[in-house]
Amino acid sequence: MKKNWFTLMTLLLAVCLSACSMFPGAEEEIQPEASKAPVLQGEIAVPSLPDGLETRGGVPVLTVYDTANETYEEMDVERYVMGVLAGEMRNDWPMEALKAQAILARTFVLKFIDEKESAYEGADISTDIKEAQAYSAEKINERIEKAVSDTRGEVLSVNGELPYAWFHAHAGGMTELPTLALDYKEADPVYTQAVESPDSDKAPTSVKSWTVSFPADEVAQAAKASGTDVGKITSIELGEKGESGRTAYFLINGKKVSAPSLRINLDSTKLKSTLLSSVSMDNGRITFTGSGYGHGVGMSQWGAYGMAEQGKTAEEIVSHYFRNAGVARVW
Repeated sequence: MKKNWFTLMTLLLAVCLSACSMFPGAEEEIQPEASKAPVLQGEIAVPSLPDGLETRGGVPVLTVYDTANETYEEMDVERYVMGVLAGEMRNDWPMEALKAQAILARTFVLKFIDEKESAYEGADISTDIKEAQAYSAEKINERIEKAVSDTRGEVLSVNGELPYAWFHAHAGGMTELPTLALDYKEADPVYTQAVESPDSDKAPTSVKSWTVSFPADEVAQAAKASGTDVGKITSIELGEKGESGRTAYFLINGKKVSAPSLRINLDSTKLKSTLLSSVSMDNGRITFTGSGYGHGVGMSQWGAYGMAEQGKTAEEIVSHYFRNAGVARVW
């Protein structure tokens, strides 16, 4: 009896196993999916390339819209970075500063392609400074080529992700958080920080400190473009400031107006930063006095110059401005 019972159970088990085998994938469904471990270079996780990018010899190839010539050009990322580096920094700057900028330029374009679409249909990115980075193919020289070659494939990595590689011309001594200096609508990324910036004394006076004035009507129009209709301006003052001293907003006729937005809508080449010491109104004109050049987030280019003068490497420079960031080679 026991033998017959054992035989019956064996047959039933065999039938069950046979039935399960008729459903391929049933076994896989109960198996937890293995997580893909990040590729490490030392202790730095290597970011993945954006999906859909064609590569040649391992290097991504881009379609770049050249606004100067109104043409589409195909080039690999390394060639594109050379043009950006030549457009963003003088080609006679210290080599380590050039290398630091090359790392950020390479990070910037990959992050852009991963998250955004160019305003120019059919392009991965353009040379339009309003969309991306400055670009100057005619200023490429041997030093630019060397800085790009020496950092070939290198990008910033924060826990295996590409960060926003923000940079600006001159920090005025200290950088700022993006929520205050860029009207950034999300929480400040973990890698951003307000940090002292050793901006080189060789920076021109017009960058270190400046004064500019605009007709009050022009400022009112810029305020409206920034989202606040203030009417005819009768009063203006500096509002709350960040850790670096940058103004978060103006009080115009008692109404809050975003300082970063007003700067852009006025003219960011004239109102060079929001690191302001005073604002005043007289005879229908509004005068701003300030220091630095640019939004103040991420790496200061004149700060990179100063650190290179002190003997710092490109990796030390970018690590100073971006918290817990490493440099990884993606090709």
